[in-house]
Amino acid sequence: MNHNPARGILYLCLGVLVFSLQDAIVKQVSGGYALTQVVFIRSCVSVPILLWLVQREEGWRAIFASRLGALSVRGVIMLGAYTAYYMAFPALPLADAVALYFTVPLFVTALAGPILGERSGWPVWAAVLLGFVGVMVMLQPGTGLFEPAALLSLLSAALYGSAMLMARRFGTSLSAAVMAFFQNAFFLLGSGLAALLFMWLDVAQSTHPSVSFLVRPWVAVAFNDGVLMAVCGVVSAVGTVLLTNAYRVARASTVTPFEYTGILWAPLWGFLFFSEVPRATTVAGAAVIVVAGLLALRASKA
Repeated sequence: MNHNPARGILYLCLGVLVFSLQDAIVKQVSGGYALTQVVFIRSCVSVPILLWLVQREEGWRAIFASRLGALSVRGVIMLGAYTAYYMAFPALPLADAVALYFTVPLFVTALAGPILGERSGWPVWAAVLLGFVGVMVMLQPGTGLFEPAALLSLLSAALYGSAMLMARRFGTSLSAAVMAFFQNAFFLLGSGLAALLFMWLDVAQSTHPSVSFLVRPWVAVAFNDGVLMAVCGVVSAVGTVLLTNAYRVARASTVTPFEYTGILWAPLWGFLFFSEVPRATTVAGAAVIVVAGLLALRASKA
């Protein structure tokens, strides 16, 4: 199986940057729309982009060429991961939700052995744990950790980590564009079917904000909000291909610590879009995360 650490790290850092924009957009529109509606619109916009990428890389026939079962399983896992991630937003402070989600490297490191047969020595484990300490310093999660919705962020991290390990296991036998297309297809079908199910069951609201965000009925979309959701479609297509490529071309233990770079973008978007001023702990935590990533890279080459 090919291993190109520099390219894998570059793909992952770019993918995390791209997806951080989507978090800001979802936060902006989540107050008035259902999660299923946002995901459905986003996925519709992604379809032609991903079809073009598949045709460019391998041709459309590659969609039906092989491993339909495995691709379908991965698509379901990713649908669950992102649904759980965004459901946590209304019930938890954003800092708590993101901090819990960034346990992804811990899940990936723990599962890389049994799933991929990759052995991570104690220096890699130490670097990953140091990165998680940096996340805690940066975000200072508080009482929200005891909110039941915190389990959604942890569930999302575990599911996402499993899906990325599947991408690595496929290696070069499947292109990133094909995997991204299947993932988006399950987002599109899953969100649409879920909305129809909630409507049929007449479930429109809940006492818990996370559940309300999921089951809320669809409404007419304002033009500006529609543009933002469409941008999410472009972001999703590009970001998914980048992240999938990262785990295809490099070992999970090498690229996973760089998931933490997502924390670096949250303060920037918070300042630009929501007038949030970064705290001193944000800068300190970011420095720890960068050091941890560099240590992990060095340890993985040893």
